[in-house]
Amino acid sequence: MSDAIAVLNAGSSSLKFSLFLLRGRELELESRGQVEGLYTNPRFTAKDAAGQLKEEKSWGQGVELGHAGAIDHLVAFLRTSLQGDRLVGVGHRVVHGGLDFSGPVRIDGQVLHALEQFVPLAPLHQPHNLSSIRLLLERLPQLPQVACFDTSFHRSNPELAQMFALPAKLHEAGVRRYGFHGLSYEYIASVLPEVDARAASGRTVVLHLGNGASMCALQGGRSMASTMGFTAVDGLPMGTRCGAIDPGVILFLMDQRGMNARDIETMVYKQSGLLGVSGISSDMRALLASDEPRAGTAIDLYVYRIGRELGSLAAALGGLDAIVFTAGIGENAGAIRERVCAAAQWLGVELDAAANTRSGPRISTAGSRVSAWVLPTNEELMIARHARDLIAA
Repeated sequence: MSDAIAVLNAGSSSLKFSLFLLRGRELELESRGQVEGLYTNPRFTAKDAAGQLKEEKSWGQGVELGHAGAIDHLVAFLRTSLQGDRLVGVGHRVVHGGLDFSGPVRIDGQVLHALEQFVPLAPLHQPHNLSSIRLLLERLPQLPQVACFDTSFHRSNPELAQMFALPAKLHEAGVRRYGFHGLSYEYIASVLPEVDARAASGRTVVLHLGNGASMCALQGGRSMASTMGFTAVDGLPMGTRCGAIDPGVILFLMDQRGMNARDIETMVYKQSGLLGVSGISSDMRALLASDEPRAGTAIDLYVYRIGRELGSLAAALGGLDAIVFTAGIGENAGAIRERVCAAAQWLGVELDAAANTRSGPRISTAGSRVSAWVLPTNEELMIARHARDLIAA
């Protein structure tokens, strides 16, 4: 019999899961999957560690399964899937930990209440992250649960790096740069010593390029600055998020276009970024395959902003030893990596085209002053590690 840890990531219309078995101190992936279309056309899929289908189920068009129904189905699946093994805990991805949580935490009613206070800081993510926690507390109150935060890795940022030039009382009240994708950066920092000791101990910028995109400056494996700020809409253009924007644009839209806060929220989170600029798709694969001029413009802007931010983060570090590409676009879009590295030649990046074609892991030449890498991220494993450690404590 083995102990098992489940990892949950609840979104607005999906519930993703991974199940890990404990082999001594090591964590072995047993299965992963999701329930998607929770309120329109619910469908459950689960695959084993090799990617082979284990189970699937559809509820039909127009069915509203909701998060509660998804949790119930997932709990039943886990009980069947585990057979003789024992579920000892659940780790959750939670976007925002505010100033109070600088690391993972065991969840109880008091912690859940504290996390609810951060809903205004991440209104599109936090409510759904917390819904699965609340449901499991109701259904399996004795099962240990652990919250792991996308913000906590960045608590090591210097105070100046967290500040906006706003009245000091707002900074003290929590209006500051938090940074996100911290679980991804923490994982990359944990494996970097295995591939490049100089990058691990030195000055490295990690590019988490996916549907959500950000960059993080690491010094000796610790976060020193991030492109994301108060919310996960800041920084780079993303799939549907605009990234950095002059606050005056928001005021203009309110005054001259009559848009309210919810209209603007929808625009900057769901109608902008690659989708908004291209008018075609939020998917980089579709844009790279398109001959439409606006698709090319969206890609150009994406690469340009990455180059601008890379220079900024290198300045924050006082130099640069390595860059690391990760997440969906970073790991799979060689054309984007090629263009980013070409724009970073002035920093000392020299691309090895053949290595880039095969996705590395090292994609810079042996003589490159700044090394470049492609490293797959694994946020789920990072969460499972934290859950394992806190449950055993």
